[in-house]
Amino acid sequence: MQTPAIGGEQPKYYQLMLDKDLFGAWILTREWGQPGTRTSLKREQYLDFEAAEAALDRARELQKKKGFQVMFSQGSMEPPRR
Repeated sequence: MQTPAIGGEQPKYYQLMLDKDLFGAWILTREWGQPGTRTSLKREQYLDFEAAEAALDRARELQKKKGFQVMFSQGSMEPPRR
């Protein structure tokens, strides 16, 4: 996700990733910042896919309300194989 560039300022980005760890739990990773500057990173662990997906959806909707637009760099909208 990213905000549009305004007045010569670089766009801000907010990246959401959902991955399965070695023990079968799901990790929601959030990364945000501006290109070329310091970034922030937060990881949250969920025991089942449904809870992780719900957290990802909530995070995405919150950022959309703040003006971020959804952009895909990789991945798809299809749920992962379990």
